Amino acid sequence: MRVIKIAAASALVGLVALVVAVYLQASTLPTYSELKSSPNGQMIRVHAADGTVLVSLGPSYGEWLTYDQIPQVMKDAMVSVEDKRYRMHLGVDPIGIARSTYVRVRRGYWAQGGSTITQQLARNVFLTNSRTFGRKAREWLLALAMERKFSKDQILELYLNKVYFGGGSYGIDAASRRFFGHSANNLSLAEAAVIAGLVKAPSRYSPTADAEAAIGRSGVVLNSMVENGVISQADAANAEQVKVKLNEDANENSVRYFTDWALPQLETLIDETVEPLDVWTTLDPEMQKAGQAAIRANAPGNAQGALVSLDRDGAVRAMIGGKDYVTSIYNRATQATRQPGSAFKLFVYLSALEAGYKPDDTVVDEPVTIGGWSPRNSNGRYTGAINLRTAFTYSVNTIAAKIGQDVGTTTIADMARRFGITTPINTQPSMVLGTSDVRLIDMTRAFASVGSKGIAISPYGITKVTSTNGRVLYKHETDTSRVLVAPWVAAEMTDLMQSAVSAGTGRAAQIGRPVAGKTGTTSSNKDGWFLGFSSGLTTGVWMGRDDARTVPGLQGGTAPARAFAAFMRVAVAKRPVEPFETQVKLPEWQLEPDAEAYYGNADQAQAPPPVLDEQGNPVAPTARPYDEQGGNPDQGGQEQLDDAFIDRAIGRDRPPPAEPRDRRAPPPDYRDRPREPQPQPDQGRPY
Repeated sequence: MRVIKIAAASALVGLVALVVAVYLQASTLPTYSELKSSPNGQMIRVHAADGTVLVSLGPSYGEWLTYDQIPQVMKDAMVSVEDKRYRMHLGVDPIGIARSTYVRVRRGYWAQGGSTITQQLARNVFLTNSRTFGRKAREWLLALAMERKFSKDQILELYLNKVYFGGGSYGIDAASRRFFGHSANNLSLAEAAVIAGLVKAPSRYSPTADAEAAIGRSGVVLNSMVENGVISQADAANAEQVKVKLNEDANENSVRYFTDWALPQLETLIDETVEPLDVWTTLDPEMQKAGQAAIRANAPGNAQGALVSLDRDGAVRAMIGGKDYVTSIYNRATQATRQPGSAFKLFVYLSALEAGYKPDDTVVDEPVTIGGWSPRNSNGRYTGAINLRTAFTYSVNTIAAKIGQDVGTTTIADMARRFGITTPINTQPSMVLGTSDVRLIDMTRAFASVGSKGIAISPYGITKVTSTNGRVLYKHETDTSRVLVAPWVAAEMTDLMQSAVSAGTGRAAQIGRPVAGKTGTTSSNKDGWFLGFSSGLTTGVWMGRDDARTVPGLQGGTAPARAFAAFMRVAVAKRPVEPFETQVKLPEWQLEPDAEAYYGNADQAQAPPPVLDEQGNPVAPTARPYDEQGGNPDQGGQEQLDDAFIDRAIGRDRPPPAEPRDRRAPPPDYRDRPREPQPQPDQGRPY
């Protein structure tokens, strides 16, 4: 009996202490007017290169709606899904806490929250989201104090106008305008259910992040409203059948791929975390629209696509991470790592040129085996003696393999790292055909560095950061001091890439002005690439499936090259035509005293230089280029060479066609046919 009396006395003392604490806490709370005007979080306005506002992040507020102005369906939806006993408790719901604790004991983790609407408001306004018992105790005390100081209607009004709903929106009016394009004054039942469903996990269920998840979550809200007796089952069924029309900006806001990449960099650029900021970026709105349109129009229906475009100083002018940001926030331009196929030959040929090869050096396309690996050309044929320019133009795999054997795959890997490839690179012989995973932004950076005459280019998206009163907190400075390769190496590489676009595998990327670039296709057509530059702008395009499955017909010279051309025609339209400076003087150590040793035997015809039009753009001969095919991962991208064109290029006569053979007879060995004598050591670079 004594124990019971002591327990009762202790409980009474505790209750009195709690009441006193609640009254004291209530006396320190801000007034209702002060709570209405208090801000939440840091406001960040992101500007495009032309100064227009791309997006406002952080606390974006709409109009403040009084309790009477808030649609009843919105109030019913929020109470039903977040706090069914809202009108019955004093700020803390013991039944809800008991239910949450019971589930915790059964499952071993917290699966249900016991927080009331009042607790959530207290946490959002006064506390953090840290999961500690101390914070929870303060939350209970504040909730009880708020219920003492404010009415239920006032608390619900504060809650619906201040809670975060995702997409940078605080309050139901900001959320309604953000997601549906209109004020919250006239929300439908279906729209109210979507908004009410966001509170549980704004980043997960936000329509700007995952539209399907947001709609699916609204079904849970409607069922809760039925259970709470505020709508009928028929009302819920009708609402579920209504197709909620999302705001067009929310559904097509591809700039979020760019802002998701650029804004996290603020943590390393500035220390300001409270004051509102204006972030000025490099993004060009017109180029961004053109990039989005090019990817959507050209990417195969069952595939994704990505695009990055860099200006001559590394400024990111456009960034497309996928077909639709709403359905997938995964940024394939900066996060995905995929095999580049023949696009990796950029580093193979850079290494060759730096080692002393020249575009007109004679090389031999023939069977080769390196460490048990035998690269093949897709048509099973070998052309014999050709020059380096022809080998690159049509992406001949055997030549790339020979170069790798000669200069060393470690040298090629070092060249790739030098040019900004940050992913691991294998040094197996097959690496020359692009079997190491890379990122699109890194590959685009590498091509841009070639276009800048060998000067290192570093992509950047933020030009400056200012406070709202104009105080400059950060300003970007471009570093042009790091030289990756000599200017003549970059010029010769540009010469090779220009030939690939004018006459080779990248002909679909032509835009009526000089373009230098390279295609890439991986095994079984899983990835298609095109990267190139023109008029100071470098653009990389990737297409493929996220699950790395085959995409029939996808080759670097098809959809990716067409997307590149569609984008670049718009992107460079207002820029002057810039012929490439490919005529450079070689350093003395590369010049041979004997002209015949440099050019080869006078009787051994060399490939003629490309014919240029009036704009300096090589005119493509009538020839069928290598079409990049699949092959196994060790083969990389394969491309088909037109024998007649190569014969004309190297001045070789071919015997007249043979009589049709008996199809039942075994096919002749193509390698047994007569061919020109192979070059000797004094006839160009031998193998």
